[in-house]
Amino acid sequence: MAGMLVLCAMGCRFNPDIQSEGADYLQGVWVQDSIPMQDALLRYTLHELKFTCDSIYATLRTTAKVNNIADSCYNNGQWTEYAKGIYVVRGDSLIVDGLYTKPDWRQKISGCYRSGQYLPRFKIVRYSSDSLVLENRYDQRPLLLRKTADITCVPKKRWE
Repeated sequence: MAGMLVLCAMGCRFNPDIQSEGADYLQGVWVQDSIPMQDALLRYTLHELKFTCDSIYATLRTTAKVNNIADSCYNNGQWTEYAKGIYVVRGDSLIVDGLYTKPDWRQKISGCYRSGQYLPRFKIVRYSSDSLVLENRYDQRPLLLRKTADITCVPKKRWE
């Protein structure tokens, strides 16, 4: 019995509070300038994704031609949301586990637009040093992203 307790104690460890390096080719800032047929859509969101080590920071710029939210939030059909989280790449999948935030990257509890978990799932269709194509697993829309800045991963304590 004591031997089993020692084995269990040795096998358990806490996850480190230090970032891992993440995917090398994703490190940087990626911007989506447009989406196919965006002028024909009633609502669309353009993404800006910043990958630093295993962390992701998302800026989501939404345009809506029809008001289907509270008037005080509609803002003439233009608004920006923010989210942060951690990501992993498994095969051709980019899996994000995060939260919607305020513009200062602090957790958003309530207010206009989305709050709570930010859990996108993307298929990595292709990438090069300056372009990245992701496909949203939920609606199969492509995100055509171009790299606007390089980032070198320097792991640090989470959310510093």
